[in-house]
Amino acid sequence: MSIDYIMIGTNDLARAKAFYDTVFPAFGGVMEVDYSPHAVCYRFRNDTRAWVGGANNQQPATPANGSMPGFRCADPGEVDAAYAAALAGGGSDEGAPGPRPMYGPDFYGAYVRDLDGNKMSFICTVAIDQA
Repeated sequence: MSIDYIMIGTNDLARAKAFYDTVFPAFGGVMEVDYSPHAVCYRFRNDTRAWVGGANNQQPATPANGSMPGFRCADPGEVDAAYAAALAGGGSDEGAPGPRPMYGPDFYGAYVRDLDGNKMSFICTVAIDQA
């Protein structure tokens, strides 16, 4: 099984789109479709997608407690670039880029929250001496 897409909730699509237009290209994400004012969809190198939009039940979107998409990057440079883009776009720091040996000897990652408070990670696996 593989995941085809994730949905990231927002209460301000224009603001969220500006944020993700800056962040996702840092690791190969491209805008696939724009159904503004309802949702936008980004496609990644492995053909998975991230949809960004309001909640389908017409209630306010809220960050999911315990949910966190992890976006795979090609190398530590892409992790660093995605993290920097997220902070430059107004996101908040949840863990600076670096090795995370508690997740394995080759795990390198960074953690942020977007403008709506959704937590996400940017990760890659690489030999620590290359990070």
